[in-house]
Amino acid sequence: MIVGINGKIIKKEPTLLHIDVNGLVYEVSVSVNCSAKITENNISLFTTYIIREDSQALYGFLDINEKKLFDTVIKINGVGPKVALAICSTFTPSSFSQIVSSNDISMLKRVPGIGPKGASRILVELSGFVIDGNSEEGSSGKNTIEASMALESLGFKKDVISKVLSSCTATNTSDLVKEALKRLQK
Repeated sequence: MIVGINGKIIKKEPTLLHIDVNGLVYEVSVSVNCSAKITENNISLFTTYIIREDSQALYGFLDINEKKLFDTVIKINGVGPKVALAICSTFTPSSFSQIVSSNDISMLKRVPGIGPKGASRILVELSGFVIDGNSEEGSSGKNTIEASMALESLGFKKDVISKVLSSCTATNTSDLVKEALKRLQK
């Protein structure tokens, strides 16, 4: 299993890199977002290595959350590596997480290769998708996730929970749950 690659870029295209690692050159597919962030020739990438009956491919990511997004989306029936990479090219992990939490089919249909049925299937299967709290959202995102899980365990539906939590002002988990429960009782 190849989980990372360090080397020097010898060829760069918008979604493809050739990386020289001590004389051995690897072809690595990357998202447009990842490619745009690359400014130096020496690079270190997180990778996902996919072996299929007819091919072997290496996919690279500068951001660990983008790798997690790719790895999560590719597990969905009907979503292959090209569509998963298109999702990574179209959205950042945090914006994709927001799209999933708000069930925004129209935004997801903007990705090349995803139609209405595919978008619906992705949203249903990823209804609990969140990114790590160490990115843009910080600890408030972690608290919201914990509050959401607590409310789900009480029997409330995910779509109702996400709407209520988005309007809450509390910052820690217990206060978020209390505030959300008050709003849910109305």
